[in-house]
Amino acid sequence: MNDHPDHPDHPDDPEIPLAPFPTALPASPFPPLEGEAAEPYLDDAVEEVRQDPPSDWIETADAHDLTTAQEPVNPLLALGRFAFPPGEPPDEEGVAARDRRWTSRIIVLATVFLLIFNAVSIQNWSRQQAPGWVTTTVRRMADVWAEQIAQLGADQPRQTVRDGYEAARDAEWAGRRRP
Repeated sequence: MNDHPDHPDHPDDPEIPLAPFPTALPASPFPPLEGEAAEPYLDDAVEEVRQDPPSDWIETADAHDLTTAQEPVNPLLALGRFAFPPGEPPDEEGVAARDRRWTSRIIVLATVFLLIFNAVSIQNWSRQQAPGWVTTTVRRMADVWAEQIAQLGADQPRQTVRDGYEAARDAEWAGRRRP
Protein backbone atom coordinates (compact mmCIF):
# COMPACT_ATOMS: atom_id res chain seq x y z
CA MET A 1 0.00 0.00 0.00
CA ASN A 2 1.29 3.43 -0.91
CA ASP A 3 1.15 6.09 1.87
CA HIS A 4 1.66 9.00 -0.48
CA PRO A 5 -0.89 11.83 0.06
CA ASP A 6 -1.90 11.82 -3.58
CA HIS A 7 -2.94 8.20 -3.40
CA PRO A 8 -6.63 7.74 -4.34
CA ASP A 9 -7.32 5.79 -1.13
CA HIS A 10 -6.51 8.92 0.96
CA PRO A 11 -8.03 11.89 -0.89
CA ASP A 12 -8.57 13.98 2.32
CA ASP A 13 -5.03 13.68 3.74
CA PRO A 14 -3.27 17.07 4.04
CA GLU A 15 -0.03 17.85 2.28
CA ILE A 16 2.54 16.59 4.78
CA PRO A 17 6.24 16.88 3.95
CA LEU A 18 8.09 13.58 3.87
CA ALA A 19 11.08 15.00 5.76
CA PRO A 20 11.14 14.23 9.48
CA PHE A 21 10.69 17.90 10.48
CA PRO A 22 9.19 20.77 8.49
CA THR A 23 11.77 23.37 7.57
CA ALA A 24 9.40 26.34 7.35
CA LEU A 25 6.57 27.18 9.70
CA PRO A 26 3.19 27.41 7.98
CA ALA A 27 1.21 30.61 7.99
CA SER A 28 -0.91 31.17 11.09
CA PRO A 29 -4.44 29.76 10.77
CA PHE A 30 -5.66 32.71 12.86
CA PRO A 31 -5.38 35.97 10.93
CA PRO A 32 -4.91 39.11 13.04
CA LEU A 33 -8.00 41.05 14.03
CA GLU A 34 -8.70 44.50 12.66
CA GLY A 35 -6.08 46.95 13.93
CA GLU A 36 -3.81 44.25 15.44
CA ALA A 37 -0.31 43.46 14.36
CA ALA A 38 0.52 39.90 13.41
CA GLU A 39 2.62 37.95 15.89
CA PRO A 40 6.23 37.58 14.77
CA TYR A 41 7.36 34.12 13.76
CA LEU A 42 10.84 32.71 14.04
CA ASP A 43 11.62 33.18 10.37
CA ASP A 44 10.11 36.66 10.10
CA ALA A 45 11.97 39.83 10.85
CA VAL A 46 11.33 40.85 14.45
CA GLU A 47 9.25 43.97 14.60
CA GLU A 48 7.63 45.74 17.50
CA VAL A 49 4.40 44.09 18.62
CA ARG A 50 1.78 46.38 20.09
CA GLN A 51 0.17 45.68 23.45
CA ASP A 52 -3.48 44.72 23.50
CA PRO A 53 -5.72 47.75 23.67
CA PRO A 54 -7.07 48.40 27.18
CA SER A 55 -10.64 47.85 25.95
CA ASP A 56 -9.91 44.13 25.44
CA TRP A 57 -9.38 43.59 29.18
CA ILE A 58 -12.48 43.21 31.34
CA GLU A 59 -11.56 44.26 34.87
CA THR A 60 -14.39 42.32 36.55
CA ALA A 61 -13.80 39.09 34.60
CA ASP A 62 -12.83 36.01 36.60
CA ALA A 63 -11.80 32.86 34.77
CA HIS A 64 -13.01 30.74 37.69
CA ASP A 65 -16.60 31.80 37.00
CA LEU A 66 -16.62 29.91 33.71
CA THR A 67 -17.73 26.32 33.57
CA THR A 68 -15.21 24.03 31.94
CA ALA A 69 -17.22 20.88 31.33
CA GLN A 70 -20.68 19.51 31.91
CA GLU A 71 -20.81 16.61 34.35
CA PRO A 72 -22.43 13.52 32.91
CA VAL A 73 -25.86 12.88 34.37
CA ASN A 74 -26.40 9.43 35.81
CA PRO A 75 -29.81 8.21 34.54
CA LEU A 76 -30.59 6.50 37.85
CA LEU A 77 -29.97 9.72 39.78
CA ALA A 78 -32.16 11.66 37.37
CA LEU A 79 -34.92 9.07 37.77
CA GLY A 80 -34.52 9.20 41.55
CA ARG A 81 -34.86 12.99 41.56
CA PHE A 82 -37.95 12.68 39.40
CA ALA A 83 -39.54 9.88 41.48
CA PHE A 84 -38.51 11.31 44.87
CA PRO A 85 -38.16 15.08 44.57
CA PRO A 86 -36.43 16.82 47.47
CA GLY A 87 -38.76 18.16 50.11
CA GLU A 88 -39.18 21.69 51.30
CA PRO A 89 -36.24 23.14 53.21
CA PRO A 90 -36.79 22.89 56.97
CA ASP A 91 -38.15 25.87 58.83
CA GLU A 92 -36.60 27.24 62.03
CA GLU A 93 -38.30 24.61 64.20
CA GLY A 94 -37.07 21.82 61.92
CA VAL A 95 -33.51 23.17 62.01
CA ALA A 96 -33.66 23.46 65.82
CA ALA A 97 -34.97 19.88 66.13
CA ARG A 98 -32.22 18.60 63.84
CA ASP A 99 -29.61 20.43 65.91
CA ARG A 100 -31.02 18.97 69.15
CA ARG A 101 -30.89 15.45 67.68
CA TRP A 102 -27.29 15.98 66.60
CA THR A 103 -26.32 17.32 70.03
CA SER A 104 -28.05 14.44 71.80
CA ARG A 105 -26.24 11.89 69.65
CA ILE A 106 -22.87 13.52 70.34
CA ILE A 107 -23.52 13.59 74.11
CA VAL A 108 -24.53 9.91 74.12
CA LEU A 109 -21.48 8.97 72.03
CA ALA A 110 -19.12 10.90 74.35
CA THR A 111 -20.73 9.30 77.42
CA VAL A 112 -20.33 5.78 76.03
CA PHE A 113 -16.74 6.55 75.03
CA LEU A 114 -15.92 7.77 78.54
CA LEU A 115 -17.73 4.84 80.19
CA ILE A 116 -15.59 2.41 78.22
CA PHE A 117 -12.19 4.10 78.14
CA ASN A 118 -12.28 6.08 81.41
CA ALA A 119 -14.14 3.80 83.85
CA VAL A 120 -11.64 4.47 86.65
CA SER A 121 -12.83 8.09 86.89
CA ILE A 122 -16.25 6.91 88.09
CA GLN A 123 -14.52 4.96 90.88
CA ASN A 124 -12.40 7.97 91.81
CA TRP A 125 -15.42 10.27 91.85
CA SER A 126 -17.52 7.91 94.01
CA ARG A 127 -14.68 7.61 96.56
CA GLN A 128 -14.53 11.39 96.93
CA GLN A 129 -18.25 11.70 97.79
CA ALA A 130 -19.74 11.61 101.28
CA PRO A 131 -20.73 8.07 102.31
CA GLY A 132 -24.33 7.18 101.65
CA TRP A 133 -26.58 4.66 99.99
CA VAL A 134 -26.29 6.22 96.50
CA THR A 135 -22.52 6.75 96.54
CA THR A 136 -21.89 3.26 97.95
CA THR A 137 -24.06 1.74 95.20
CA VAL A 138 -22.32 3.80 92.50
CA ARG A 139 -18.88 2.87 93.89
CA ARG A 140 -19.69 -0.86 93.90
CA MET A 141 -21.12 -0.73 90.38
CA ALA A 142 -18.08 1.26 89.24
CA ASP A 143 -15.75 -1.35 90.73
CA VAL A 144 -17.49 -4.14 88.84
CA TRP A 145 -17.61 -2.10 85.63
CA ALA A 146 -13.89 -1.21 85.84
CA GLU A 147 -12.99 -4.88 86.37
CA GLN A 148 -15.01 -5.93 83.31
CA ILE A 149 -13.48 -3.19 81.15
CA ALA A 150 -9.99 -4.16 82.37
CA GLN A 151 -10.60 -7.72 81.19
CA LEU A 152 -11.32 -6.37 77.71
CA GLY A 153 -8.17 -4.22 77.81
CA ALA A 154 -10.04 -0.96 77.23
CA ASP A 155 -8.29 0.63 80.24
CA GLN A 156 -4.85 0.34 78.57
CA PRO A 157 -4.97 3.65 76.60
CA ARG A 158 -5.83 5.60 79.75
CA GLN A 159 -3.13 3.81 81.74
CA THR A 160 -0.55 4.47 79.02
CA VAL A 161 -1.34 8.19 78.98
CA ARG A 162 -1.25 8.28 82.80
CA ASP A 163 2.12 6.48 82.92
CA GLY A 164 3.55 8.88 80.33
CA TYR A 165 2.33 11.88 82.31
CA GLU A 166 3.81 10.59 85.56
CA ALA A 167 7.13 9.77 83.85
CA ALA A 168 7.34 13.30 82.41
CA ARG A 169 6.38 14.83 85.75
CA ASP A 170 9.01 12.84 87.65
CA ALA A 171 11.77 13.29 85.04
CA GLU A 172 14.77 15.47 85.82
CA TRP A 173 14.55 18.46 83.52
CA ALA A 174 17.52 20.73 82.88
CA GLY A 175 17.20 23.98 84.78
CA ARG A 176 14.43 22.74 87.05
CA ARG A 177 14.97 23.08 90.78
CA ARG A 178 13.64 20.35 93.07
CA PRO A 179 11.91 21.59 96.22
